[in-house]
Amino acid sequence: MEITFFGAARTVTGSSILLEHDGFSLLVDLGLPQGSDEKKMGEDLPFSPGMVDAVILTHAHIDHSGRLPLLAKLGYSGPVYSTAATLELSSIMLEDSAHIQESEAEWKTRKRERHGESAVEPLYRSEDAAAVLELFRPVSYGERVDLSPSMWFEFCDAGHLLGSASVRVHCITGEGEKTVVFSGDIGNIDQPMIRDPEYFHQADFVVMESTYGDRLHGTLDRDERDILLERATKLAAITDDVFRRGGNLIIPSFAVGRTQEILYLFRIIIDKKLLPYEIPVFVDSPLSVKATKVFASCLRDDYFDDEARSMIDKGINPILFPSLVTITDVEDSKALNSRKESAVIISSSGMCEAGRIRHHLKHNLWRKDSTVLFVGYQAEGTLGRSLIDGTDHVTLFGEQISVNAKIEVLEGTSGHADQKGLEKWIGEFAEKPEAVFVVHGEDNVSQYFASKLKNEHGLHAYAPRLYERFDLLSGAIPLQDDTALRSRTKADLNDSFKELEKNTADLTGIIDRMERAASLMDLSNEKKANKLSDAVRRLSSDLAFLVSKWNGDAQ
Repeated sequence: MEITFFGAARTVTGSSILLEHDGFSLLVDLGLPQGSDEKKMGEDLPFSPGMVDAVILTHAHIDHSGRLPLLAKLGYSGPVYSTAATLELSSIMLEDSAHIQESEAEWKTRKRERHGESAVEPLYRSEDAAAVLELFRPVSYGERVDLSPSMWFEFCDAGHLLGSASVRVHCITGEGEKTVVFSGDIGNIDQPMIRDPEYFHQADFVVMESTYGDRLHGTLDRDERDILLERATKLAAITDDVFRRGGNLIIPSFAVGRTQEILYLFRIIIDKKLLPYEIPVFVDSPLSVKATKVFASCLRDDYFDDEARSMIDKGINPILFPSLVTITDVEDSKALNSRKESAVIISSSGMCEAGRIRHHLKHNLWRKDSTVLFVGYQAEGTLGRSLIDGTDHVTLFGEQISVNAKIEVLEGTSGHADQKGLEKWIGEFAEKPEAVFVVHGEDNVSQYFASKLKNEHGLHAYAPRLYERFDLLSGAIPLQDDTALRSRTKADLNDSFKELEKNTADLTGIIDRMERAASLMDLSNEKKANKLSDAVRRLSSDLAFLVSKWNGDAQ
């Protein structure tokens, strides 16, 4: 039993893992690298398509599925297993991805031809996307699928996206059965519409994601209805603020999953009358429009949570409402930027790397009355990450644009589990796995989370490097070192002391102001003098309490 990490190893995107056993090779996911990950990995396949016997796709997002058409282009003709919903979503996403590949190659070719250089071939074309979709084989949650005489697998709901799955692969060895669980992307437990993640309870080896392995969403163990209402209320407040300022609310959003969840929140805003006026909402993305139709077509399937099903049972479509306008035509998209009235514009891509969102950013980032609201993860090296990190200007279509708009983040909207959610997921295994491979996280995050699993949970955890290969039966699997953990701890300590220094300076300033007030005070005004004296004594008492506490505790 050998496992090789061809993608998302100390990186976030480009997920691709090969499991080989008893002469059979199983590929789990084959995603496109994005942002800075593309520079590390490139887009070409790091293996021969002929060595793959079957593919499992955990969900439809491009960072997990985006190189499957390339696999077919290079000759792969075996099965691609996924849930039925993943097949439906992949049919629109892979076609869209192929269109992007063709368009970018055409643009690069025109540029190269002006310099007398040769044409650029797209990574793959629409016919390659169509070819790989013919290879898909839909599988239900809990269904047993035999791969070979010594291998079979089953799905459970990962709770990340419509139809997303975690996978358990069973391998029959000379020493009995060994199981490998691939988490896919683990869903956030309070995600709108989608059911919470289901859990496998037994595995010998685990490959798990760590996107938010160092962060908390702050919503675990709270009632889902309260969380949704709180989130909808926050979205309503952001919308109201920008509408009162006369600007637009621009929401870069992943076309599949996140867009539909945001529409669900606007549906709650409307039903709960959280705003006293109609909200014009435009979904400006052909892919988003198609994906929304797929979500709507699956309303009667068993993919949605109790809250969404309650709406559906009442005859309410949870993602469609009268003030929603869907746009596919390019001219209609351009016209949005000539509107005088405020509007909500939801457009892809979610990390602002391509698509119509870049045009809307060009027309709104310079406006002080507009707001850009991020509702999902922004990978290193992307335009979205730069905006969240506070850049004061960006370059769009060769033009430098000042960033004057408000930049907001709607917390908790990630489709990924946070640190506690990841710990809950791995904690569901009745017995500790022999090894846990931590993937799908930025370099320092995946290593940090692996150290956390090792030190706090007693697990044999390791964040594999790109292209590392392991024999799962030999036991020669490294244990994560604590370099990233120590670096993070040191940074946290430095930040805390900087905060202490700032607060100490503020305290000194307060004492100085009190002393100046006393020196200038009319001492015949007993009432005013007593008020200042009481304030000084309260401050002194608070400080004495802290000194007493820390003399006993800070050893």
